Amino acid sequence: MNSGFLPVCRREMEERGWEYVDFVYVSGDAYVDHPSFGHAIITRVLEAHGYRVGIIAQPDWRDKMSITEFGRPRLGFLVSAGNMDSMVNHYAVSKKRRRTDAFTPGGVTGKRPDYAVIVYGNLIRQVYKKTPVILGGIEASLRRLAHYDYWSDRLKRSVLLDSGADLISYGMGERSIVEIADALDSGISVENLTFIAGTVYKTKDLDSVYDGVLLPSYEAMKEDRLLYAKSFYTQYCNTDPFSAKRLVEPYGEHLFVVQNMPSMPLSQEEIDSVYSYPYMRTYHPTYEKDGGVPAISEVKFSLVSNRGCFGGCNFCALTFHQGRILQTRSQESLLQEAKELTKDKDFKGYIHDVGGPTANFRYPSCEKQLTRGVCKDRQCLFPKPCPNLKAEHKDYVELLRRLRALPEVKKVFIRSGIRFDYVMADRDDTFFRELCEHHISGQLKVAPEHVSNVVLQKMGKPSNEVYQAFGRKYTALNQKLKKKQYLVPYLMSSHPGSTMKEAVKLAEYVRDLGYMPEQVQDFYPTPSTISTCMYYTGVDPRDLSRVYVPKNPHEKALQRALLQYRDPKNYELVAEALKLAGRMDLVGYDSHCLIRPRNRKKEKEKKKNTIRNIHKKKVKK
Repeated sequence: MNSGFLPVCRREMEERGWEYVDFVYVSGDAYVDHPSFGHAIITRVLEAHGYRVGIIAQPDWRDKMSITEFGRPRLGFLVSAGNMDSMVNHYAVSKKRRRTDAFTPGGVTGKRPDYAVIVYGNLIRQVYKKTPVILGGIEASLRRLAHYDYWSDRLKRSVLLDSGADLISYGMGERSIVEIADALDSGISVENLTFIAGTVYKTKDLDSVYDGVLLPSYEAMKEDRLLYAKSFYTQYCNTDPFSAKRLVEPYGEHLFVVQNMPSMPLSQEEIDSVYSYPYMRTYHPTYEKDGGVPAISEVKFSLVSNRGCFGGCNFCALTFHQGRILQTRSQESLLQEAKELTKDKDFKGYIHDVGGPTANFRYPSCEKQLTRGVCKDRQCLFPKPCPNLKAEHKDYVELLRRLRALPEVKKVFIRSGIRFDYVMADRDDTFFRELCEHHISGQLKVAPEHVSNVVLQKMGKPSNEVYQAFGRKYTALNQKLKKKQYLVPYLMSSHPGSTMKEAVKLAEYVRDLGYMPEQVQDFYPTPSTISTCMYYTGVDPRDLSRVYVPKNPHEKALQRALLQYRDPKNYELVAEALKLAGRMDLVGYDSHCLIRPRNRKKEKEKKKNTIRNIHKKKVKK
């Protein structure tokens, strides 16, 4: 296997002695050859299986010739929007354009289009009419069937149809991409690739689909949101590779999108192999002149120890993408990577993170998951830990100890999310103690998200009592260790289920914290989550019960302002929110009040003085 970066232009291809490439990988991100980037993993996996891959990163979507750098690939085009959905990358929850893009050289914006996989797919089709086009990555994965699109506020078709592509490789695609490559290489036409797990294809008839579950048609779901809620929950219940059924979504009378069962999870040996490839672990040198790619700084000295998550938060898309079955790397694999990190000229002795979607998960939640999969109608941690849950941290503690013991390592941080209810479910406090003693610096960030159990239930998060118990234990451990360290909560406003009453309750919690939290997230309805389905349909897809949804932008602004009530700019919004909630008892001079009454006479006089001063300055000029 060649070392060095994969070719990004014809000159680099020819320097390798290649006359052609088997695949062209088109990415919405700049080329960063690091295993935290999906394009790096997929291209290295293909390389390891003997395929030649060229990379076209951030092509000019206004110019169809921008995807012709390598000519027609022998087997096909692979298309990804990048590590993020392009719309989440471009827009804040307010739908205002973001000012920076961490996945682009220099952090500049505007280097990829909105709905990138659709645009790139059509761009390729303008030039190469018959060449296979396979979509992958998070954007295609979460938009593989009909989905609610927050930015256009409508139900959209599968991106497979709108992009002109032939297949979608959904989820973590190491298995499916190799099967696709081998099938194409053997001479099977892309139209006949209907049998590969972890893929979605389109067909004009169902003659070969003998075991599919028929979903409501796209046209019917557009007319009836309740049908979409039912369809979504069917999809949600078919995300496990051991028990999932093939799903069929009709579009009119003669077009169907078929989702095959998910790929099986990688074994530990397989996932170790994925992380052992000769990644350059940085961005392509052509980006140096632009200041590099900012996103590498977050992951350059971090270790990915797991993938998948059985946490089951309703606002998270991990169930649809990585799945609920945990896959972990061996300690030896992680130690070897850590030793490679220490050789980097920029390494200062600090490993920034050892984790994944949830840092402290190192085992499947129970033994049966590895042979029979996860439960369809039961969560591992919600509303309470399952009796079969295996809650322990022994392997993680041992791994962290071994990493700390490396001669060149000064400190090992944990920055990925800690699932605090899982910590509390572990009867052995060793991990909790060592977390406080060795792996944080001044503060631990955790995500209770809310304090109202009404909202937490809709989030799929543990009750507030669990978080409060965790907080007390954290304080006690730090006192015992004689450390002054704080707990910093991530909080979310405007999640489905949150009325103004619940929003005020969260504001009172912020008041009692004694400081205004920096991390406040207004709920963001991203594709393919239970919470987004609630937002669009107004019902909980699991039981079709009605859910209150704060949708109006002004109401969302009120709920967010309550969490940052100390900011003078938010005064009018907070006052309005308290009035709407019938909580004017929180306007006053007592310590429990959020804001003070305004002295209108003083404010009027202050405004007059400001106007006079401005006028005087103009006269002087």
